Amino acid sequence: MAKQIHSMIRVLEEDRSVDFYFKAFGLEVADRLDFPDFTLVYLSNDTTEFELELTINKGQSKPYDLGNGYGHLAVSVDDLDAEHDRFEAQGLAPRKLVEFAPAGQKIARFFFVADPDGYQIEVLERGGRFK
Repeated sequence: MAKQIHSMIRVLEEDRSVDFYFKAFGLEVADRLDFPDFTLVYLSNDTTEFELELTINKGQSKPYDLGNGYGHLAVSVDDLDAEHDRFEAQGLAPRKLVEFAPAGQKIARFFFVADPDGYQIEVLERGGRFK
């Protein structure tokens, strides 16, 4: 059976992205591999083995075009309201809290936040299928 181990995104500035993901999600550098044309930075925390791989292409000076195919990354938290307040206090500009309840049945509570490169991250309240 396959096991998911990481997801990769291309970022423009390593320090800015590492700082954002630490402030927002407590992700720290687990490994950093430097090559002549690019650098790979693997971020993780104690809650999961899954990592976020940041690829920094040397010589890239313009922001990446995220196109129309990218959706979002998702994380779950125990206390969504507290996390939303913490994101606001950190200046991370979280969007509004949303309760998704089509036909009156609550499916999820969440908010979105964008990282410095414009990648969208959904922060979901832990529960139901969102563990």
